[in-house]
Order: sequence, then C-alpha cells, then structure tokens
Amino acid sequence: MIAVSELTKVYGQTLAVDRVSFEVARGSIVGFLGPNGAGKSTTLKMLTCYLPPTSGGASVNGFDIFKQSEQVRENLGYLPENTPLYPEMKVEEYLDFRGRLRKMDRATRRSRIDYVCDRCWLAPVRRRMISHLSKGFRQRVGLADALLHDPPVLILDEPTVGLDPTQIRESRKLIRELGGKHTVILSTHILPEVEAVCDRAIVIAGGRIVAQGTPEELRTSRRMTARVLVECRGPKQDVENALARVSGVGKVEMLNGDSTYVTAALRPKEGYDIREEVARTVIQNGWPLREIRLESATLEEFFVQVTANQAMAQTETSPT
Repeated sequence: MIAVSELTKVYGQTLAVDRVSFEVARGSIVGFLGPNGAGKSTTLKMLTCYLPPTSGGASVNGFDIFKQSEQVRENLGYLPENTPLYPEMKVEEYLDFRGRLRKMDRATRRSRIDYVCDRCWLAPVRRRMISHLSKGFRQRVGLADALLHDPPVLILDEPTVGLDPTQIRESRKLIRELGGKHTVILSTHILPEVEAVCDRAIVIAGGRIVAQGTPEELRTSRRMTARVLVECRGPKQDVENALARVSGVGKVEMLNGDSTYVTAALRPKEGYDIREEVARTVIQNGWPLREIRLESATLEEFFVQVTANQAMAQTETSPT
C-alpha cells in the first residue's frame, strides 16, 4: 500500500531525512516514532506531496509521489499536527467546502459529512463557528476532514494532541476501527498510544530509521532490558552485596533505601531467570521479603536507548 525507497530531503547543508526506506501493508496501522527534529514530519510531508524529496521515491496505493501527485492526494487523508482550518466557517460549512474541493457531489457530501461528524463526535458542534471551538474540537474537525472522502490511506500527525483523557481513549478506539479498511500511519510522541493502537512501529532518529517491528519485537530486541524488582527489609549495602553474588545477576541498582525497606532492580544475564535464587538468598539472610516481580522491558525504554545510541553515533561521526 505504501512503499518508500531511499527517500532523502536536504535543506541547504542540513540532511533532514537520510535514505529512508520502509513498507506499510494494506490495512495495517503503523506508528511512526522519533524525537523532535528526527525527520518524522518531513517524511510525512513528502509522502503527502506537500514537500518534494531531494532524492529517492515513494508510492501510495500504487501512485508515484513524483509523477502522480494528484492521484496520491486523492487516495490519502492527512491530519497535520497543527490543523489548518478556516475559523470564520461553521463546522459543516467547512466540511462541505472541503468536499467540493475534492469534487464530491452534493448527495455524497451530505452523506459523508453526517458520517464523519458522527464518527468524530462533532454532532453537538457541527453548526458552530470553528473559531468558537476548543483545541480538542478543532482537532476532531481536522480528523473529520481527513476521513471525508473515505481515502484508503490515512496519515495522522499527533492526532490526540489537545484532547482530554476520554477523547483520547475514544480517538484510539476509532483509529483501531479504521485499521483494516484504511491503511494508517500514526505519528506520535505518546508511546502507550503505539502499544494500544499500532500493529507495527517505525523508529526514526537523526533522519534515519533505527528500528522497526511490532511493539513486542521492539521491546524484546535489546538484551538485558527486563529487570527483577526486589523489595525487602534489610541493610542497604548488605542487600546489594548479597544480590550481586547471585548466579545470573548482571547488575544491581538500588532504587531507594530507608531505615526499614529497600528496593533493588536486578538486570539478569541473557537466558537467566533469577527470581527463585534471589528469593532464596533474601530469605536465607533473614530479610523479610515484601515483593519480588519481573518488570518487562517497555517501549519507552527501547525508544530512549535507540535514539540515544543514534545521537551518540552522529556526534562521533560529525566533523569537529
């Protein structure tokens, strides 16, 4: 559905996007992750034909972004991070205007406006001026516009910005429901959003793709990311020394300690399940054990690690 090959964008002396390549299967929901300035928005703008690439290429639903930009626009709906709207228009007037720009006939416009107002929770405000709406409602108007012509591809840049917790939950539910019928690229800084909604994730840093896969594959792709948390009552230094001697423990980090209970985070060596031996060690030392649990690797931990590694690599290779 979406195929990107060696896509590159240069601004003057700045390499914003560096030979990015990836594919998005039909009907899937893909999260596009990266820190500020990583090249996410620039990549999306090239895919939507808002920016021309310096080199490389891409196709959307079989149409080339260089040679068939009009067909590309017809086949996708785009919600930018800062939704451009006409504040002097009413919501349904704006959507009708956007439908006419897309050459939709009157009956189709009416039917689709009713549909998107219902799906995007705009029915109570559809006859209100956009200038009188909150940021959250304006974001919903932008999403309704992206859905208006029922495109096979949706590109959503930070779609839940400005929404309250209930609206965020409903928006995530809507995006999940859109998957299958629509192919969705979701650019976001909210990592739980990727885990809740996306089939796959692509991580970009420094203009390059540094990782891609399912959220579970990304969480488990770095060694020693899981850790065992142990809370017991005992002398902090004695607990640390005893746990460091347990077979299979690679690293001990004391998270806190007071006059009663201490908490230690243990990084196991690859292939070791250290929980039984740790519990036995604590009990043999006569320290009351309050808790022991395995804390799985998180997508946030993975994200921080790979983006930090990329930043370090760029610093090492940049000219001084």
